[in-house]
Amino acid sequence: MLKARAKNAPMLKLFTQTGWRFLWLSLLVLVLDQYTKALVLENIELYQAIQILPFFNLTHVYNYGAAFSFLHDAGGWQRWFFTIVAIAVSALVLWWLKQTTKQQLILPIAFSLIIGGAIGNAYDRLVHGYVIDFLVLYYQDWYWPAFNVADSAICIGAVLLIIDMVKNKEEKHA
Repeated sequence: MLKARAKNAPMLKLFTQTGWRFLWLSLLVLVLDQYTKALVLENIELYQAIQILPFFNLTHVYNYGAAFSFLHDAGGWQRWFFTIVAIAVSALVLWWLKQTTKQQLILPIAFSLIIGGAIGNAYDRLVHGYVIDFLVLYYQDWYWPAFNVADSAICIGAVLLIIDMVKNKEEKHA
């Protein structure tokens, strides 16, 4: 029994003493992202808009490009390019996540959100050839580009990264 525990100690340490303790958050983002996209595919026709609030619609659209449909009409190579970029970035962020300490909170949460979102959109590109978007914010005739749960997680993660950088900069100067 003690030998088995000693054998598993390094792995246990990874999931208790490093940022990997937040990988459950990446999995939660991935599952929630794919679940909501499946609901959209099942219940909302392509390009159908359902008004939820006076400034918010659920609208089923496909994004063949990257953020804000960047390169959406590039001919197909962007599918593989953005998939490879998402996987590479996820691997790098996973390594950075492993380097974080137990004392850090904001940074590993940010990294975990980014990983979950990147994998969610990469999965769409691999399986469908495009990313399923459905959340649309607007004001009168101005529309924010459609996005999804994965995009939201990536954006929240990016904001948390900025907060962590500012917080660390302030602590260094204090």
